[in-house]
Amino acid sequence: MRKSFSVAWKGSIQPRKQRKYRAEAPLHVKQKMLASHLSKELRQKYKRRAFGLRKGDTVKIMNGEFAGKSGKIAEVDLKSLRAYVEGVQIQKKEGSKVNVFIPASKLMITELNLDDKERNNALKKEEKTEAKENKKEAKK
Repeated sequence: MRKSFSVAWKGSIQPRKQRKYRAEAPLHVKQKMLASHLSKELRQKYKRRAFGLRKGDTVKIMNGEFAGKSGKIAEVDLKSLRAYVEGVQIQKKEGSKVNVFIPASKLMITELNLDDKERNNALKKEEKTEAKENKKEAKK
């Protein structure tokens, strides 16, 4: 792998190179890596399998110590590619509680936060392209 970051990198079997790619990626590339699967209802509604995580989305934790718990995303950390879910905390020996960051791959989005204008625009564009495709198929 080259010393400078390359978006055109195809991949490698070696885990060390995969880790290096994820660790050294610029934030605009890491944003794309920070996505989670949608629930079945949302998949049917938006005709997409996954969506990028945003603050305010409601998610369900799929595996790990907190599997089955759900809550809103309070914080998204691009540098470590993890998200903090409200109500998911561990207790330290001294008695204080600490937030637990969970990787995006272990989360499933159950409700989208549609307050973001960019996200709404992206969904509307997808609906328009689907409508155009349906019209083309109907003409045939």
